[in-house]
Amino acid sequence: MTTAANDKLGYDPADLADIPGTTIFTTASSRRAYQLHRFCMSLMKAENRAAFKADEGAYLDRFPMTPEQKQGVIDRDFNALIATGGNIYFLVKISNTDGWSVQKAVGTMAGMSAEDYGAMMVAGGRSPQGNRSIKGGY
Repeated sequence: MTTAANDKLGYDPADLADIPGTTIFTTASSRRAYQLHRFCMSLMKAENRAAFKADEGAYLDRFPMTPEQKQGVIDRDFNALIATGGNIYFLVKISNTDGWSVQKAVGTMAGMSAEDYGAMMVAGGRSPQGNRSIKGGY
């Protein structure tokens, strides 16, 4: 990225690459996940949610996603979907289709139950120890 582009952002995106557990959503990741996001957006219609729930595999075949993206949807593995370019604001449409709260979906990403995740957040959230920039910039 050019210096002029970094100046507009106020930071160099490369500086964020060393924050453990952090995936930066970029234009490139958005492009990789275009069909995944189209699938997620389709779930806004009741008839599409019903079709998906009736036969997930057949419904997913309507969208030319990568095999990893399709498997991530089937497994409800939001971390894997983010790794393939997915954005959580689209992905929660999958968990909503299953009747999950956002708290439950995000809890699965942290390896926690919805209740444990909620209790952690009420108690102040995750400790910053081990979750900051390795270089120390952020």
